[in-house]
Amino acid sequence: MKNVFSLFFLVLFINSCQEIETDNRPNIIFILADDLGYNELGCYGQTKIETPNIDALAENGIKFNQHYSGSPVCAPSRCIFLTGQHSGNAYVRGNDEWNSRGDVWDFEKVVNDPNLEGQYPMPSDSVTIAELLKEKGYSTGMVGKWGLGAPLSEGIPTKQGFDFFYGYNCQRQAHTYYPKHLWKNEEKIWLDNKLVPPGTQLENLADSLNEEAYDRYTQKDYAPTLMHNEALQFIDDNKTKPFFLYYASPIPHLPLQAPQRWVDFYKVKFGKENPYPGGRSYFPNYTPRATYAGMVSYLDEQVGEIVEKLKAEGIYENTLIIFTSDNGPTYDIGGADSPYFESASPFRSDRGWGKGYTQEGGIRVPMIAHWPIKIKKKSTSNHLSAFWDWLPTFCEIAGVESSKHSDGISLLPTLKGEEQKKKHDFLYWEFPSYKGQQALRMGKWKAIRQNMFDGNLEVELFDLEQDLTCQNNVANQFPKVVEEVKKILEKEHQTSVVERFRIPILDEVNN
Repeated sequence: MKNVFSLFFLVLFINSCQEIETDNRPNIIFILADDLGYNELGCYGQTKIETPNIDALAENGIKFNQHYSGSPVCAPSRCIFLTGQHSGNAYVRGNDEWNSRGDVWDFEKVVNDPNLEGQYPMPSDSVTIAELLKEKGYSTGMVGKWGLGAPLSEGIPTKQGFDFFYGYNCQRQAHTYYPKHLWKNEEKIWLDNKLVPPGTQLENLADSLNEEAYDRYTQKDYAPTLMHNEALQFIDDNKTKPFFLYYASPIPHLPLQAPQRWVDFYKVKFGKENPYPGGRSYFPNYTPRATYAGMVSYLDEQVGEIVEKLKAEGIYENTLIIFTSDNGPTYDIGGADSPYFESASPFRSDRGWGKGYTQEGGIRVPMIAHWPIKIKKKSTSNHLSAFWDWLPTFCEIAGVESSKHSDGISLLPTLKGEEQKKKHDFLYWEFPSYKGQQALRMGKWKAIRQNMFDGNLEVELFDLEQDLTCQNNVANQFPKVVEEVKKILEKEHQTSVVERFRIPILDEVNN
């Protein structure tokens, strides 16, 4: 009998230890800005836009100087983050509006027909970070912009591992911050906004200098605020157990729409400016620079509120917060003015160099990690890393085996200030848009192929230690490096199962 009681208490002790270990696992919050440039935060050198709360994350955590997004545009970058596979293996490799369904760009039709909403979906057998963490007892929530599967498909968040979702299902719908609806889990939530389709112009162009003429582009229900409130509620609902929150803010992706108090702040700071008259897919704006800066500062304000919420609930110290961007800044469309803000400095961000391109300005992004009980304050890292590293990183934190799921390497040692023994020999990208592109980062070398749909396989080579902005192609001077690059470019590409994402000349080479 004594042995039975001893065994009983031993089991209780082991279970108690396991519960303590489980309770001590950190919460994980991944905040993904949309089209935020490498230099659009104060801690990365921005001087015009004020971001004190995000800067405080860097001050009290670690700032990465050589972190890369998964892709130069939205959907593939998000797929790569969630699945841990680089773009040579990932299912979603570009933005695909799934035009075969019908008139997907008619906003009135799309609002009333979910069969026309959303992007080409991830398949049901995709393995995501959310699914892997959920298996280990994490509550999983996603708030913000999805873009990886239409509402009636298998690609929606609640079928890809998330317990909770609130936000835009569709990237096109996010072209207005005052939409007619958002989604909560699998339910369409109607908002108190009128339908003003993106691209709607001023009723009278002669009124372009009259600020009141722009009133129609500001309505009641501002999507970033609604989504932020749901994020705070998710934290509140799950504060007693480990949770993973993927907070995919649409800010500062165009259109230019920001809370008026932030616009007013920057109107005073910047002074008078020329209005943006509007474009095919974006709204006119009376003060484009002030509005853009206001959007970024509003996102910064929201980050500050998340930190305060964590502190109020007593879970701040053991919450890992990652802040980064899905790709580089947009160029001269929609009223954006990346040259004025030096959005990607020291890299270029004009057309051909920023968003949409595998140049440094298109894929090198700010990245900050903040975890008070693990990460040393005021740290910086030049470790070479990318979006596909987050799946193995989060899995190691949660105690999940991830090697078979990912092209990435866990960043946990670097986060903890330890030696990063496993490192990437190279980082690889391919992108089947803007005439087809491939890119490689290998040590100090940056290699790029462009215009591949025109039959081009020439490799351009740049030495980032000598030429950070990639102005001098030295491929002819280093033929052995180019040959090594070509072998890697061929090896890392797998033919996409989705025809829309194929680069035919690569498939011909591989065959």
